[in-house]
Amino acid sequence: MTGIRKYFGTDGIRGRVGEDPITPDFMLRLGYAAGKVFSKNLDQDKGQHPQVLIGKDTRLSGYMLESALQSGFSAAGVDVLLAGPLPTPGVALLTRVMRLNAGVVVSASHNPYQDNGIKFFSAQGDKLADSVELEIEENLNHSPGSQVSSDLGKAKRVVDAVGRYAEFCKSTFPQDLDLSGMHIVLDCAHGATYQVAPTVFKELGASVSLMGNEPNGTNINDNCGALHPNAVRDRVRLENADIGISFDGDGDRLMMVDSEGLIYDGDQLLYVIAANPRVSRAGGVVGTVMTNLAIENAFKTLKIPFLRSAVGDRYVHEKLRQKEWTLGGEGSGHIICLDKHTTGDGIVSSLQVLAALRRSQQSLAQCLSSIVLYPQVLNNIRLENKLTDIQLACAQNFGKKLSVKLGSEYRVLIRESGTEPLLRVMVEGEDGYSVDQAVKELVEEIRSIL
Repeated sequence: MTGIRKYFGTDGIRGRVGEDPITPDFMLRLGYAAGKVFSKNLDQDKGQHPQVLIGKDTRLSGYMLESALQSGFSAAGVDVLLAGPLPTPGVALLTRVMRLNAGVVVSASHNPYQDNGIKFFSAQGDKLADSVELEIEENLNHSPGSQVSSDLGKAKRVVDAVGRYAEFCKSTFPQDLDLSGMHIVLDCAHGATYQVAPTVFKELGASVSLMGNEPNGTNINDNCGALHPNAVRDRVRLENADIGISFDGDGDRLMMVDSEGLIYDGDQLLYVIAANPRVSRAGGVVGTVMTNLAIENAFKTLKIPFLRSAVGDRYVHEKLRQKEWTLGGEGSGHIICLDKHTTGDGIVSSLQVLAALRRSQQSLAQCLSSIVLYPQVLNNIRLENKLTDIQLACAQNFGKKLSVKLGSEYRVLIRESGTEPLLRVMVEGEDGYSVDQAVKELVEEIRSIL
């Protein structure tokens, strides 16, 4: 194995439906290749079949890709359990508690409906190790075959998947608290949370208003959900609600809005959870290179250790495991509470924020009153082709020169997206005008070498 992944990015395999690799043919081969890897340590001659759970979001293409994956797994002798529409963290949970060999999610997360993708979870409910992803890719080089008829994998539906996951989510909220008297607006992004989220919050006592809960296969993330929190903000203001919660298409991240219509990102919500004196937080907190400097300084004030990882929840997770800490997240809304779950979970994370508010008897604004975020501007440069090593080095050199010029109260970051063909350019600092001008200057320089 070369150690270089061709298909797997920072969050599985993702792309435009109908274009390689998001095609039925590739998904059949992927199911077969992954099935062979998951079968390695089982003796199928003795009738042992690996078991894999497949869940999906609400994209129209999910039916097609799910069927192709199922065919590949079956040909490899893997039994398939079909959960239907279920948030990504729900698949991780059921994979672990049902003691299955792996979990698969058919989703492109926050991307538009024209895209789709595949995420895998291990038997423990974690993202697959790089070595396992590489092994699957190596198997893709071989043409898929098939077991004999008697050894083919079987398929069945998991009829209570949503209910089991809902009960788990509720169990992460303190037993001595409830949400009675709280009016919450939920934006489910027409995605995977549309069934489970309303159930969870209603059964915890909240008065719930719903939006983004009528998926039709093509409206997922369409001007709604965590990428478009203005939608829930407007509804909160209209209904005089106490709080608004926006999930993304697969339910592993969130944004929140307070009664005044102020929007709070993942970094701010991470702080609210961590600052709760009764939170089960071992050690420190992990953010990312994108986490606002004001958040880092606030953790220092609380004497809470803080470390940065690369962008992507898998890297936050890796850093938490390395340090044996339990709490981390990123501004995009991925928050990982390892004392509650093995992966980022939008519903569970929102419940931890609400528990902190209930404990402190404060609003989000009051909890975050001491933090004034530094101006931060992010510009995404769309790439027609992947950057060469020379181009990337040149772009990063532009960034280093600008950082020296701006001084210590500013941060400059240039990185390639792990999920989209984008080069992300970020500048952060104490003066908003200087930040704006710096980004414009930097983007112009980078475009000159593309």
